[in-house]
Amino acid sequence: MTDSRPWRGVLVATALPLNDDLSVDYDAYAEHCAWLVANGCDGVVPNGSLGEYQVLTPAERTRVVETAVAAIGGGRVMPGVAAYGSAEARRWAEQAGEAGCGAVMLLPPNAYRADERSVLAHYAEVARAGLPVVAYNNPIDTKVDLVPELLAQLHGEGHIQGVKEFSGDVRRAYRIAELAPELDLLIGADDVALELALAGAKGWVAGYPNALPAACVELYRAAVAGDLATAEPLYRQLHPLLRWDSKVEFVQAIKLSMDLAGRHGGACRPPRVPLLPAQEAAVRAATEKALAAGLA
Repeated sequence: MTDSRPWRGVLVATALPLNDDLSVDYDAYAEHCAWLVANGCDGVVPNGSLGEYQVLTPAERTRVVETAVAAIGGGRVMPGVAAYGSAEARRWAEQAGEAGCGAVMLLPPNAYRADERSVLAHYAEVARAGLPVVAYNNPIDTKVDLVPELLAQLHGEGHIQGVKEFSGDVRRAYRIAELAPELDLLIGADDVALELALAGAKGWVAGYPNALPAACVELYRAAVAGDLATAEPLYRQLHPLLRWDSKVEFVQAIKLSMDLAGRHGGACRPPRVPLLPAQEAAVRAATEKALAAGLA
């Protein structure tokens, strides 16, 4: 990991451990961040969707970032700073800077289907906070698609340094590299990790390392090195789990896998509800198979 580009490598979109009363367990979160780094991950992304940022109070959201920084150092922490308004997102970016973080991750405006001019203005405003910004393209959830041409414009104007690509369309990697060769592509969905690594990704904002960090790190390192003999069979073994990262129930699935792997996964805050029995059975079976194969 290089300090000037802290988004490179495997950054875990951290799940947030909760107490029985659904309050945040900050001690468990600090321990989790340290455990991830000890198991080979390069850093963490708190306050992403997997971290349930939408249902945290401002005080909780602030303390989550400060907890991660205290646990592993700000150079390893890239918080999500998504908000409905640009001013609020900028305030979260400023808070990240004050906490000592090295970069932030930003969704486009997601209160409505924003047009291109709004998207450009949003990223320009948050970039004024002074931290490097990694865009997060999730057109499935936000209904705003940061297509390669728009990403190239955002990068050309100095507003973003990288993009977490969650569209699932691996063809975009090559178009982004043509239009903006200096823009760092980050794997955004676990179930296209191998394809995007081979296409030149410089990092992975990953979900499943919350449960299986060492195996996921091994997969990423082998894939970006072009070591398919190692990466491809590992990817096949992990894929029944990795595909849950792209499903609506990804938080519940990953937290269940964490519980089965001996970590603190636990419950989610509403409106997220527990997995249906068939979903739970599928996640449980895939996780237990991965654990039996020694992937913990």
